[in-house]
Amino acid sequence: MGGAGGAGGFRFAEPLWFLALGLLPLIFWLRGRRSVSVLIVPFSAAWAAPSLTPASRWPAALGTLGLVLLVTALARPQRVQDRHEVDARGYDIMLAIDLSGSMLAEDYEARGARINRLQAIKPVIQAFINERTSDRIGIVVFAGRAYTMAPLTFDHDWLARQTARLKIGLIEDGTAIGDGLGIALTRLEQVARQSSSGQREGAFVILLTDGANNRGALSPEQAAQIAEKRGIPVYTIGAGRSGLVPMPVLDAQGNKVGMRQVLSDLDETSLRQIAKMTGGRYFRADDNRAIRAAFTQVDQAQKIAFQAQSYLLTRELFHWPAAPGLAALLLAGLLSRRRANSL
Repeated sequence: MGGAGGAGGFRFAEPLWFLALGLLPLIFWLRGRRSVSVLIVPFSAAWAAPSLTPASRWPAALGTLGLVLLVTALARPQRVQDRHEVDARGYDIMLAIDLSGSMLAEDYEARGARINRLQAIKPVIQAFINERTSDRIGIVVFAGRAYTMAPLTFDHDWLARQTARLKIGLIEDGTAIGDGLGIALTRLEQVARQSSSGQREGAFVILLTDGANNRGALSPEQAAQIAEKRGIPVYTIGAGRSGLVPMPVLDAQGNKVGMRQVLSDLDETSLRQIAKMTGGRYFRADDNRAIRAAFTQVDQAQKIAFQAQSYLLTRELFHWPAAPGLAALLLAGLLSRRRANSL
């Protein structure tokens, strides 16, 4: 992060409100006409009465002053303390996460207890988000279909809350790897920063799955070709262990009632090919350390500069004219009522 300061000053954020002051002469003129009986402004009848005495001029003066001060408050006076330009550096990273039913396989361990693949992956993703404070990160989830769960954002607190919502069953079952990767690439393209060669700069996709592609309109190979053409590396992570893995048996309410052994169907050949075609790397994540190694690999890529953002440090001053303006109008009303009662 970098910053550059500028000179302070004073300004009105909404200066068009001052045009309302031009209505005051019109109000007095209308109140001076005998045929007009409607109160256009509170207490204005007393201000423009033809029999004004020196003492009765106070309501008119205070009312006018109050209106001027309130209009000034509406114009939002501000003290401009400084101007800063911030040049943030970081990555654009899309996480494509498999939420298919096979992610329930309990072939990971934590503190001596078996946990499923999603439970093992979520804390690593959370740590990744928390540690990359200068990166824009987004999330695509897929199973039988693929959806954007979070577009690219700097709001990592919000992103962490979305990650906490990840669970199996959000999407119809299946493994649409190609569609998941394709949507991640589309999200990166929507905020494209291209080099002179037309390729996307500073962008990565981390694709995490435990199965073989069996659904979707786009094949993994087709999605990889798109990533290769756009210059976007894809880091692929094959989750879970090979061979027979323990899978929970669930009842109609989703409660675990037993366990069974199923054969892991991870297509490592396809994941290796995607990584090789795009300039990424393939990781076999059969334990938590391997998952962390995959995310750490992003640190070795070159960072890019996002567009510098300029913002002002301002202090609102509207309350200074607003408070005395309201007080002046209130006092004008009290004086007008007292004068009316004395007549």
